Amino acid sequence: MTRVPPTTVPGRRSGEEPLTDQHTAREDARDLHAFIAGMPKAELHVHHVGSASPRIVSALAARHPDSSVPTDPEALADYFTFTDFAHFIQVYLSVVDLIRTPEDVRLLTYEVARDMARQQVRYAELTITPWSSTRRGIDEGAFMEAIEDARKAAEAELGVVLRWCFDIPGEAGLEAAEETVRLATDDRLRPEGLVSFGLGGPEIGVPRPQFKPYFDRAIAAGLRSVPHAGETTGPETVWDALNDLRAERIGHGTTSAQDPELLTHLAEHRIALEVCPTSNIATRAVRTLDEHPIKDFVRAGVLVTINSDDPPMFGTDLNNEYAVAARLLDLDEQGLAALARNAVEASFLDEPGKAKLAAEIDTYASTWLAP
Repeated sequence: MTRVPPTTVPGRRSGEEPLTDQHTAREDARDLHAFIAGMPKAELHVHHVGSASPRIVSALAARHPDSSVPTDPEALADYFTFTDFAHFIQVYLSVVDLIRTPEDVRLLTYEVARDMARQQVRYAELTITPWSSTRRGIDEGAFMEAIEDARKAAEAELGVVLRWCFDIPGEAGLEAAEETVRLATDDRLRPEGLVSFGLGGPEIGVPRPQFKPYFDRAIAAGLRSVPHAGETTGPETVWDALNDLRAERIGHGTTSAQDPELLTHLAEHRIALEVCPTSNIATRAVRTLDEHPIKDFVRAGVLVTINSDDPPMFGTDLNNEYAVAARLLDLDEQGLAALARNAVEASFLDEPGKAKLAAEIDTYASTWLAP
């Protein structure tokens, strides 16, 4: 990852004179935001239901009036204010309950892709929790058909390539793990876009090692391992994900900074962290942005990717997360482009696709910076 020297103002091109007034600084910040807005991107840690915009959530709530979720988009801002991680899970599950039919699934999936396209996201690995839908009565075949129909339409009409990560909702236990791995490995059901297998939900009281048999089956079926770990528990949970679940990337991994040996291991083995700064603040996993360990990750040489997690719920989007990273890491345009390439490198996109997207990022940056 490219970093700007500490004496350089974020967003300035190398070789320019230091800024001398606040007006120029504000102009420079706007330029950097404009650069981010137009930059081609990949996103690796973003949840299906958690990406539902207020417009879609309110429409679904109106469709299902027995729900506790507000129908007024403005009221959703208060509804999505969390006291702690447990409260976030409670609210998240109330939104999950709005997805009750295959038509709901298809609508949500396509609209998530539309929001991504507006941010110049070219490729995304969307985390989907099929258990949450199938246990509510949605036919499993119809569910797969709905997400695949939306995926194909998104690529053809919006230029967004979607791939799926099926994740176990950890709070639902081993029954959910069995159902998730069955849906992920049954050749009659497994969707074409599925590339990886994950584990989400609360970490406290949900030890990673118990899910080893299910990850073993998913990996044997050709899926990649991408569990959440170290978000609200210590670095030992990340070690469990690496040793027991054979993780190739780590969702969040926030507390990895507490263990220098773990940071060294992640860096040496190019095991990426899917960093979601605003999410970590919203769920109280980290107290303030200035205390976020992303700087420690970069300093240790860990492959860092920037992601939005559950963007509307946290009042953010991927563009904003890149802006946050630019401030925390003191990045200019070249540094941001390098950060975007990290996500391409850590993705499960095929090699020709990776080369194409990386080249698009480089061309964009070079054109932007051309005199």
